Amino acid sequence: MRSGLAGVAQVLTCMIVWSVLPALASGSNTEQEVEPGIFYRNDRFPEVPWSIHVVKVDRTHPEFDFVTTKAKDTVVGLSTLTDQIRLIPPTLGTPKVAINGDFYRTEREHYPGDPRGLLIVRDELVSAPIDRACLWFDRQGNPQIGNVISHFQVTWPNGETIPIGLNEEATANTSVLFTPRLGEATGTTNRIDLILERQGNSPWLPLQAGDEYTARVRDIKFRGNALLATNTMVLSVSTQVMTRLPKIDPGAVLKISTRSIPDLKGVRTAIGGGPALLRGGKIVPVKRSERAGAASLYAERALFERHPRSAVAWNENYFFFIEVDGRQNKLSAGMTLAELSDYMLKLGCTDALNLDGGGSSTIWLNGKVMNSPCFGYLRNMATTLVMVRKEKPFTQPSPQAVEGVGSQ
Repeated sequence: MRSGLAGVAQVLTCMIVWSVLPALASGSNTEQEVEPGIFYRNDRFPEVPWSIHVVKVDRTHPEFDFVTTKAKDTVVGLSTLTDQIRLIPPTLGTPKVAINGDFYRTEREHYPGDPRGLLIVRDELVSAPIDRACLWFDRQGNPQIGNVISHFQVTWPNGETIPIGLNEEATANTSVLFTPRLGEATGTTNRIDLILERQGNSPWLPLQAGDEYTARVRDIKFRGNALLATNTMVLSVSTQVMTRLPKIDPGAVLKISTRSIPDLKGVRTAIGGGPALLRGGKIVPVKRSERAGAASLYAERALFERHPRSAVAWNENYFFFIEVDGRQNKLSAGMTLAELSDYMLKLGCTDALNLDGGGSSTIWLNGKVMNSPCFGYLRNMATTLVMVRKEKPFTQPSPQAVEGVGSQ
């Protein structure tokens, strides 16, 4: 009986909340322009309660650009959002807005800090895509959301190919390419690590998406954990896989491909996340997994529970960074993904991607964390998405303008 009353109460609460939400479209909530082209609002719905932080960025400003960061500039590493912002070179611009990024391996797992999906940082391919929604900016600088399918592979001297992962945990049946971005060594055990060097004039490091590389086997380290030198890569192959391949010796030449569908060649910035929440102005329904036992997994249940949330979205005129506080009874309960999708649609967004949530949910504006993290402190995380303001190009004044200044 009590559970039935609780259900009725929840329905009534939702009815109250959704009767308030349409006001978002009318702009009745307070919004302030913190500097040209950047707007901030904190929407409060005490009936639930909800506290939602929104940073809106004018897309017509050509000096705005997006970059990603990786904690400690290595795959194996975690740090706070504010520490990661400090890693951005001044030549890329002044950081203005930031939000936490992709899901990642935690301190309790092997390769802590390894992003779960795609990551491209300042042109460098750091982490491979998985069949999950991610965000990238195409060659014209336009945002794209979609599932990217990896076709990363290595071609043996005899033409045989094997699929490969990138800078990630290697299992018995997988082969993984490691770059110096991982850290000091591969961290592999009981595997065969092929140490690779550049062959001829082939493209080389830093690794990029959608490219092909020619590598020469410099050395072979049995039992794994090969060192990662500045100008080398390491292909780690399990003994099970190696027994199915032709014998290979130092001096052999391999071909490496980082192609994917869609093609990401030339992409400078990309980050994983998921699922996609909006496409073309319509909500993308969040589907329950049909895998056996999925309902008992936290990652599956969390999609339909209220938690702190982070998302990036846009429409024709604006980008949106959105963070929902949660797990704080008096301040904000958090949102389900369906509630977040509905809110963003009413906000005017047409396309949106969910990012990591929970204790990672953090939004930063002009040097200040704007939200209330649920742990009461900034959590160490793997990646961030940052908008920077680039310096406007210097324009040489015309002779007429110079003469006018001198005559005053």
